[in-house]
Amino acid sequence: MSSNSTPFDHAEWHGSGAGGFQELMREQVRNVLFVSSFYESFIMAEDGQLNELLLTKFLDVNLSQAPRLTHVSSGAEALELAREPNRFDLILTSLDMGDMHAVALAQKAREAGVDLPICLLAYDYRELKDFRARHDTREIDRSFLWQGDVRILLAIVKYVEDKLNVEHDVRAGVPVVLVVEDNVRYYSSFLPVIYTEVMKHSQQVMGEGLNLSQKLLRMRARPKILLASSYEEAWRYFTRFQEDVLGVFSDIEFPRDGVLDPNAGTLLAARIREARPDVPIALQSSYPENEKQARDIDAAFLLKGSPDMLARLREILVDRFFFGDFVLRLPTGEELDRAHNLKELVEKLRTVPAESIAYHGARNDFSSWLRARAEFEPAATLRRRKITDFSSLEHVRRDLVRDIDEYRRERNRGTVADFDPSTFDPTVGIARIGGGSLGGKARGLAFAIRLLDRSRIADRFPGIRITVPPAVVLGTEVFEEFLESNDLREVSLRAEDDELLMRRFREAAFPSEYRRQLAQFLEMMRSPLAVRSSSLLEDSPHQPFAGIFETLMLPNDHPDPEVRLEQLVEAIRRVYASTFSQHTKAFLRATPYRLEEEQMAVVIQKMVGRRHGTYFYPDFAGVARSYNFYPTPPLQSEEGIVAVALGLGRTVVNGEPCLRFSPAHPRHIVEFSSVADMLKNAQREFWALQLGDNGHAAPLRDRLARLPLDEAEARGVLGPLGSTYSPENDAVYDGVARPGIRLVTFAPILKNGLFPLPEIVAELLEIGGIGTSSPVEIEFAVDLSAPEGEPKEFGFLQLRPLAPSRELEDLEIGDVSRDQLVCESPWVLGNGRMENVRDVILVDPDCFDRAHSRDTARAVSRMNARLVARGLPYVLVGVGRWGSSHPELGIPVNWEDISGAVAIVEAGFRDIRVTPSQGTHFFQNLASCNVGYFTVNEDRGEGFVAWRWLVDQPAEQSNGCVRHLQFPDPIEIIMVGQEHRGIIRKPAPGP
Repeated sequence: MSSNSTPFDHAEWHGSGAGGFQELMREQVRNVLFVSSFYESFIMAEDGQLNELLLTKFLDVNLSQAPRLTHVSSGAEALELAREPNRFDLILTSLDMGDMHAVALAQKAREAGVDLPICLLAYDYRELKDFRARHDTREIDRSFLWQGDVRILLAIVKYVEDKLNVEHDVRAGVPVVLVVEDNVRYYSSFLPVIYTEVMKHSQQVMGEGLNLSQKLLRMRARPKILLASSYEEAWRYFTRFQEDVLGVFSDIEFPRDGVLDPNAGTLLAARIREARPDVPIALQSSYPENEKQARDIDAAFLLKGSPDMLARLREILVDRFFFGDFVLRLPTGEELDRAHNLKELVEKLRTVPAESIAYHGARNDFSSWLRARAEFEPAATLRRRKITDFSSLEHVRRDLVRDIDEYRRERNRGTVADFDPSTFDPTVGIARIGGGSLGGKARGLAFAIRLLDRSRIADRFPGIRITVPPAVVLGTEVFEEFLESNDLREVSLRAEDDELLMRRFREAAFPSEYRRQLAQFLEMMRSPLAVRSSSLLEDSPHQPFAGIFETLMLPNDHPDPEVRLEQLVEAIRRVYASTFSQHTKAFLRATPYRLEEEQMAVVIQKMVGRRHGTYFYPDFAGVARSYNFYPTPPLQSEEGIVAVALGLGRTVVNGEPCLRFSPAHPRHIVEFSSVADMLKNAQREFWALQLGDNGHAAPLRDRLARLPLDEAEARGVLGPLGSTYSPENDAVYDGVARPGIRLVTFAPILKNGLFPLPEIVAELLEIGGIGTSSPVEIEFAVDLSAPEGEPKEFGFLQLRPLAPSRELEDLEIGDVSRDQLVCESPWVLGNGRMENVRDVILVDPDCFDRAHSRDTARAVSRMNARLVARGLPYVLVGVGRWGSSHPELGIPVNWEDISGAVAIVEAGFRDIRVTPSQGTHFFQNLASCNVGYFTVNEDRGEGFVAWRWLVDQPAEQSNGCVRHLQFPDPIEIIMVGQEHRGIIRKPAPGP
């Protein structure tokens, strides 16, 4: 893509992510100036902890932030603080503070230019009544009465917020509930109940499959509650928001024309019915005989002070005001069925009698129910339609079902909905089994779906299907239930034997409900599956947990569904067990995280690729990063880097030979600078999944096979990726048409444009960067072997932010003599200066034998463990590639084997040039932990290591060719990230 193009509009992206709910509730009460005597404030909470008590009540209704109360005991103090600009959002005052009463405080505040809502909170009804008789309280916005329930503070805050926001929010579709009550004693007890119940109901029906963040945003879209105390005020509210009124709660007796009118409520209700016949109305009274007036105008009735008032209120909210199930009725009022969510409503509408649809359609019930659930878009669409617009009720039914179902599917795209076999699409989408968190990988998948949807990238590459493969995610609650029901938590935290731990997990019972849902999923999914960890800590830029936990590939092809299910459950158990492995525990000891805090979700995802004989694999797979830590001209860091390999992506993430290129310069391959380089660095083998009946055997990693290239050539897979080396001509030719040695070079794609891989990857990295506001890493797999007429598949497998740049310190190396240095490199990852390191673990190149590299890795691991236990950071120096799964290429350590290193030096062999393993899990952990990473190829003029000086130093400990050096004075490590240059200075003796 060109630098001035964007894959989607920023405003559209950010607005759509939460349905535009960020714009609601612009005015919020965050700081309250509370003016009362110490005694009065103490009355509200006997222990004096008013802020804590208020926070508790806010959390009870899922509001994450309670307002902060600042208490003063005099009017003079209040006026002084209230003058401070933008400090307070509300003044809440008692009747008398000693130096002035509430009305005087309000008047002086207005005279001082204080433009804040002022509410009065009294502690005695008779005292309040007498005060209002003696004073003109028009400067007070509203009076309330303390009756022992701290929720009155929640009601006051929400009352003020609703008045401030109603004009703006109704324009976005937010409905209004009108409450009419003049008696301060009643509305002070009634309003907290209404607010609490409305917010609880709103939270419960916030949508299917929405995550916590979206739910909290949608809480802003709850109905606004407006309180009126006279007929005229109530009618003004109704006429102003007539089309937005969801329902009306009204007293029957309150002032009309300045006089208490015993029929004001019924008159108001009748007038509202005339203007909008579909508005639900509930009348309330202290007199039971008034229930007949309510029935006469088809209104619900609520008896004030009755023992079942709260239960009756909830019933009205659910059945009349749409805060619950949609109750399908006949015109007679007889209940037919209930729909709990949009999906169920669509199902019920397909079969419910047509007269029920006509009944609810004429009353706008579908629109009102959707508005109560903050589904404003379809609510507005349905409200504009009339039954008379359609030729028949069956046309109404068909239109309703289509519109609501299409909206539901569009809304859930990119959102992880609960798994339901009746709605899950096995060709696309992601669903959840069980509650709790999705973990890092699954969050990245859901976000990737949203990226693809918003960017419409597939439209720009016809003939290619760019998708996130379908998946289900077991939430962390399944993990928690599995541990708790089998008493595994304590034993897992303390276990020191992985085999014994695995045996306990394999013998543990898997929760039956989740097992049943997995069986339903397998009925729909017959392709091979990847079972992948998705822990809370994975795939965060600050948390380097790449490749720490288990991933398993399942053929999923056994003819017996019970065997397939048992293999899947076995794979899940193994992922769970890997949370507590010695590998994981050793890794965590080098991080600030605690194993007790970790939770595991599991992603079960359809694999990309197809069957080739008795094996399954994609044509190629890879990893791409939007930041290249090691650019060589003409490459630039911001242009990114891609690592690809034929077959499964294990080749790349294991650090085995593969191809690396920049999407901006796909023909510039550093490792292929010469024919000799191509022969050394080209991929010669690939990974595939073994298919076929494996009985009841556990789905272990041994189902993966490393295959020679002639297997891929025989299946027609190598052709689009391969080249041929001719020994006779000492030349490499594109394609595999001539005889010779086969090499994986991707030349037909990168040079001849057979498939737009660089262009697709560049766009995905760009939109990923826009979506995350940071560099990103993606994993992908591509199937080119589709039958003629079918699209090729580009599977978007993973998205995670890269570690943020830590190039905060402006460093310079300056002129330094080579004699003063342990190491210098022009290819360094990291930035900063370290001056407290005295230890070095050295692999002596003179005695290192590649044939025994695994023994060397074990020796390094033991020394690392000792230094970590003593809290001693160190520099690791060796030859070959650290972390390589190919022992002949280097030293095959795992991440926890070198977890105490603050800087790592890897130097090339004389016959093999070392290249940084960008795209591997090992490299991701280095970057996330900001470990200094020095690459040296001295034969090519790329830095040096003072090997002779290091070998001559006395060793604190030796184990074969691995030596621990400890200096009395610290060595200095300097890494200049922007220049990718670094040095390690020899220790300088102190004075």
